[in-house]
Amino acid sequence: MIDDLFEFLQEGVTPYHAAATAAAWLDAAGFTRLEEADYWNLEPGKGYYLLRNGSAVVAWRIPAHAIGGWRITASHSDAPGWKIKSDAVTNDGCRRLSVEGYGGMNMASWLDRPLTVAGRVLVRTADGVETRLVHFDRDLLVIPSLAIHMQRNVNKGHEYNPQIDMQPLWGPEAGRTLTDLLCEELGVEEGDILDRDLQLVTRQAPTQIGPDGEYFMAPRIDDLECAATTLLGFIDASAETDSACAPVWAMLDNEEVGSSSRQGAQSSFLRDVLDRILESIPHSAQMEHRALANSFLLSADNGHATHPNFPAKSDPAAPVRLGGGVLLKYNASQKYTTNALSGGIFRAICEKAGVKVQTFSNRADEAGGSTLGNLQSHSLPIPMADIGLPQLAMHSAVETAAVSDAEAMVRAVAAFYRVHLRALGDGVYTLE
Repeated sequence: MIDDLFEFLQEGVTPYHAAATAAAWLDAAGFTRLEEADYWNLEPGKGYYLLRNGSAVVAWRIPAHAIGGWRITASHSDAPGWKIKSDAVTNDGCRRLSVEGYGGMNMASWLDRPLTVAGRVLVRTADGVETRLVHFDRDLLVIPSLAIHMQRNVNKGHEYNPQIDMQPLWGPEAGRTLTDLLCEELGVEEGDILDRDLQLVTRQAPTQIGPDGEYFMAPRIDDLECAATTLLGFIDASAETDSACAPVWAMLDNEEVGSSSRQGAQSSFLRDVLDRILESIPHSAQMEHRALANSFLLSADNGHATHPNFPAKSDPAAPVRLGGGVLLKYNASQKYTTNALSGGIFRAICEKAGVKVQTFSNRADEAGGSTLGNLQSHSLPIPMADIGLPQLAMHSAVETAAVSDAEAMVRAVAAFYRVHLRALGDGVYTLE
């Protein structure tokens, strides 16, 4: 399992690459790719998937009988980082890239480490416009810090200005530009490049640490760890699920900046897919409403482990340990959707599967961030629980998590898709 997770983390350098990696895994598992602009002819027992914007994916399998409910996991493909605006900035004999921050991040963690560039490029072709992915798989540039001799008090705290402190060094002023490298990589002329979505990428590969490899470090653990582990559980179990239930896996984009894009959790993407599945098979309006009432969604996004150097930063009533199992996340203001009903159901599923569950909540005097679930509930009013995996250094360029927790998530999600969950009434469920 850890090799699969490392592959996803290593290949998913941008949301576009994460979506392409997910698509490759789904292809290998026998799923068929569909396009939104095409006519859908869905067959019972078969699996399908759909991309939107090249950065969000929804996959599902059609059950053998009438759809009696949806079992859904949702994660996100994006991570905080630096979006590239221009490669035309020069000064003092050097060429820099002009970058802008995406999401909230620990800026200092990006300094003085090898970086590269990845993303998508829109190119002109004989037939029109084509999207091509690009990833320069080599050490290419750096954001150099200012020497301590010129900021003697830096270790007492420094407020980073992204326009000044965080602009990366590309190379000599007279050297080849980023555009030159893009043309060489893609085999096109400069005039064929119509537009591009590019970002800086950290070069560190995922690696296990600890005396027996108990932990691992990697970029983008938040939230590609959840994306990969939920996808592994989905692929493992989706063909074996309750014949009246349709298993669905979603990886959405732009969570780190509010999810308000057409491929984010606040969009209609997931609901559009569910509605269109029903439109492609015989059903009634009653069937649609009954299916929603018998549905359940797991919003999967990582949470904070209790930091061994800063235990006071965590809720003392809910300590979270690396290696302690899957997180079930609670918030009184419903930034997380878990309540007694959804939490109880998830705990029961994990108990049957032999998976440890930890409770996560923020300190009462610390505001927590929201994630996919409460945003998705605007268009999909079904019971939800917010889950995740514990990690350290969230939103740093490189983060840390536990191998055993990732394995636990795969088992928990597979059990979720396999369970025979029935809503007998409001707050009353059977669990077989």
